[in-house]
Amino acid sequence: MKGEFMKKRILAGILAVSVVGALLTGCGGGNSQGSSAPAAGTEAGAEAGDASEGGAAGAEGGAAGDAGAADAGAGAAEQTERAKANEIVIGIAQDLDQSLDPHYTVAAGTKEVMFNVFEGLVKYDANGDTIPAVASEVAVSDDGLVYTFTLRDGVKFHNGNAVTLDDVIYSIQRCKDDPNVNPQTSTGLACIASLEKDGDNKLVMTLSEPNTELMSLLTLAIIPADYDKQDTAPIGTGPYKFVSRTAQESVELERFEEYWGTPGNIDKVTYKINESAEGLIMGLESGALDLVSHLTSTQTAELSKDNFNIEQGTMNLVQALYLNNAKAPFDNELVRQALCYAVDRQGILDMAFDGFGFPIGSNVFPAFTKYFDESLTNYYETEDGVAKAKELLTEAGYPNGFDMTITVPSNYQPHCDTAEVIAEQLKEVGINATLKPVEWNTWLEDTYTGRNFEATVIGLTADPLTARSLLERFKSDADNNFINYNNADYDALFEQAVKCYDDAEQVKIYKEMEKNLTEHAASVYIQDMADLIAVRKGLSGLTFYPLYVLDVSTLKWE
Repeated sequence: MKGEFMKKRILAGILAVSVVGALLTGCGGGNSQGSSAPAAGTEAGAEAGDASEGGAAGAEGGAAGDAGAADAGAGAAEQTERAKANEIVIGIAQDLDQSLDPHYTVAAGTKEVMFNVFEGLVKYDANGDTIPAVASEVAVSDDGLVYTFTLRDGVKFHNGNAVTLDDVIYSIQRCKDDPNVNPQTSTGLACIASLEKDGDNKLVMTLSEPNTELMSLLTLAIIPADYDKQDTAPIGTGPYKFVSRTAQESVELERFEEYWGTPGNIDKVTYKINESAEGLIMGLESGALDLVSHLTSTQTAELSKDNFNIEQGTMNLVQALYLNNAKAPFDNELVRQALCYAVDRQGILDMAFDGFGFPIGSNVFPAFTKYFDESLTNYYETEDGVAKAKELLTEAGYPNGFDMTITVPSNYQPHCDTAEVIAEQLKEVGINATLKPVEWNTWLEDTYTGRNFEATVIGLTADPLTARSLLERFKSDADNNFINYNNADYDALFEQAVKCYDDAEQVKIYKEMEKNLTEHAASVYIQDMADLIAVRKGLSGLTFYPLYVLDVSTLKWE
């Protein structure tokens, strides 16, 4: 196990990076154009400023404090006015996808927002179970091949038009046939042999073979068949409707007064985009923001307990050091296994997250209890991980280590912090890891889509909430297999899983796939991150889901 000396060395390394980041960017960590320093970088930057500016810095600091107090007072008044107007402002760390069409959405952050705008025939509840939505009920034949959905009376789109069977058939057929749709959804829907109307309100769906995950797939958004502006002005059936978007600045939603179900409590929801981690905290402190998700423990410690409640859940994602299996030296399994031994996950949680988080050993998160294999969590735990890593590196032909680059999205502070700790840990085995912070859109284009990277720290979610969506992406020919994992046994297991109609047996096969990823060290699995959410006092109703979403319909001012 790693000793206290190593923890101190890692801390020193992080603080050193923080000081450099402050000097280069003129502020602490989180700047999307500069250092990926953790929140502690703010303190380091202040110390560097004091040392270089002397008494002048103190005088300027006093003036800045007076100005900050004035800003805070103005912000508090603004926040009070929002409560009176029944409005909230939520801070988010990234802009939404360029297209807001729900069937083409890629980023989890976009889905987190648009969860409030769209619904499927069914939707998820807070337990992760599918419940009726646009459809009021469903009947399934004994052989599992025929599903009959009854459309709910009175469901309207945000443009006021009633939802029809034509809209439902169009939405499902589009997700089944369009090559640009999420591949987990399109391939999952391939089992649909026909979609037929039965009167004005019943849809008969016939399958070519049973599909135990079909209901999760049918959470796909129902959208109007005769509307072609979903990418810029999306229309759904959810409790909130889209109003406007200013790229890189904000997104505005308002309550849909003709919603078929329980209406939202808040009249207007504005999402303010700030890719600076410090900017989000300043927005909360000044009163400009009412709620921010996905904060680090260091960030929440900066907030006044008199003004905020800190709610804790999980992000329901798999954070990992994802390795490009097609690029040397990561095409060598021994090297990948060496990294698994060298990286101390608990050390990452302790150093970057104050102990918050849930260690994992494969590509399924703990809240997905049916499929989560806890036995894999400590697969690479050993008395001396550093020694084992060095042994494997020597066997692989790298006795002196090597240089590598870890690409990180600069606007996600937790991933930047994680990468910094990993870089320090890898020094113990002779690996020199350089961090490469990039903007989110660059990460999507070059790393995720272009697969032009060596290693990256990111979190992957399940959409839809199925084991297939978490695991199919690592099939050798999967379009979204961005790590280029290529394992014939894994591919064969996947084919067995999707053709298995016995639920217990299918779960067993999916767990074999998880074990395959772990044994062959497809990547270095780290954690399901704790989700720390700052909520302004007076605002209540936050509901956690086993999904990467924020349901604003349950929020309300007390």
